[in-house]
Amino acid sequence: MRYLPVADEDEKSMLAEIGVASIDDLFSCIPGEIRFSGAMNLEPALSEQELQAFFCELASTNKAMGMTSFLGAGSYPHFSPSHIDQLILRSEFYTAYTPYQAELAQGTLQTIFEYQSMICMITGMDVSDASLYDGATACSEALLMADRIARKRKKMLVCKAVHPHYREVCDTFLRHLGIELVTIPVNPDGVSCLETADGMIDEQTAAVLIQSPNFLGAIENVEAWAELAHSAGAMLIVAVAEPLSLGVVRPPGEFGADVVCGEAQSFGIPTQFGGPGLGFFSAREKYVRQMPGRIVGRAKDVDGNDGFVMALATREQHIRREKATSNICTNQGLCMTMATIYLTTLGKVGLRRLADLNLGKAAYMRKALTAIDGVEAPYSAPFFNEFVIRTPRPASEVLAALEKKKIIGGLDLGRYAKEWSHDLLVCATELTSRESIDLLAEQMEAVL
Repeated sequence: MRYLPVADEDEKSMLAEIGVASIDDLFSCIPGEIRFSGAMNLEPALSEQELQAFFCELASTNKAMGMTSFLGAGSYPHFSPSHIDQLILRSEFYTAYTPYQAELAQGTLQTIFEYQSMICMITGMDVSDASLYDGATACSEALLMADRIARKRKKMLVCKAVHPHYREVCDTFLRHLGIELVTIPVNPDGVSCLETADGMIDEQTAAVLIQSPNFLGAIENVEAWAELAHSAGAMLIVAVAEPLSLGVVRPPGEFGADVVCGEAQSFGIPTQFGGPGLGFFSAREKYVRQMPGRIVGRAKDVDGNDGFVMALATREQHIRREKATSNICTNQGLCMTMATIYLTTLGKVGLRRLADLNLGKAAYMRKALTAIDGVEAPYSAPFFNEFVIRTPRPASEVLAALEKKKIIGGLDLGRYAKEWSHDLLVCATELTSRESIDLLAEQMEAVL
């Protein structure tokens, strides 16, 4: 976007044109007692050179700079090809938002259409929307959609192995709607307890929410969960925080999931201090009119040529207003474009090879860490690129000691449950070298 300066003469001319004497007159409708007056308590303006120096100094305080990281837990460090950054700097992508005028936004609409198509392919679902804020809000949207479909059913089962942040967001959106969220415990092998859920599910249950790979890194038996949910007339929602896993794991749609949603940050979007993310949402075709957000479709113009349009737009900004399916979704156009370029570049074979690489790195790291005396992997379920290790010392102490060695050793799970106080969630991606894994094992052994 270009910066357009306005001279004092320009300002006076514009004010005269609309019939007011000053800028303050534009805000005369605001009562004086609640309007701010006087000078704002702001630092003096900086020159461009001073501003660059300020941000360089600020960046130097980042503790993660120069450290080796094994942190995942919902935001994964993957290699992002340089051409992604170059392509999204094109003005038609960089400034793109909701493509209200199809005749002016065919490029944006086609990009969204291709994105939706690829999300459907990797999830095994029929339809996909044009993206949401992040994985957490995608999960809450899925539960809200299940509530609309089930109507009188006001009970949702949510597995404890779903990311804690996702569960917190879901609770925030559902707690005042009269919906009961019931937590399903975790089995000793790291997956959600199907047997306990069987005793919880009933005719009042609208949906069951699981995550696979789950927060502990374990891959759930989606087919068994689908059978359980459908036996009670409930929907199965599968959250995926690490979608790269779908390069080697069969998609949830093939096992009977009704909704597959989650976080697509792994597809070419840097971790960037935890955001922005890219929520994806896909479902069975029969639920298409209950989906949040907007869906782009392909049609024919009067001359028979292919064209792209917003086929469904059920958001509050459109004509449905208070009848909208959602008011917490967004286009996320720039991040969606990055994911589209990334997936197009990799292709089917590349996605599989990259997933295999992540799987192999994690397997090597698990073997290296569990060879340390006193360290064990408490969960036996299959995993993808992250897993849990249990240490004889509290995880917080181990991480603090590793930090002094410039190593971010993973996530302390004791932050989320007392019984996990000695557990570390560690992650390896294609960016994790064998040398760094050996260094982690060496330093952890020294710490312990």
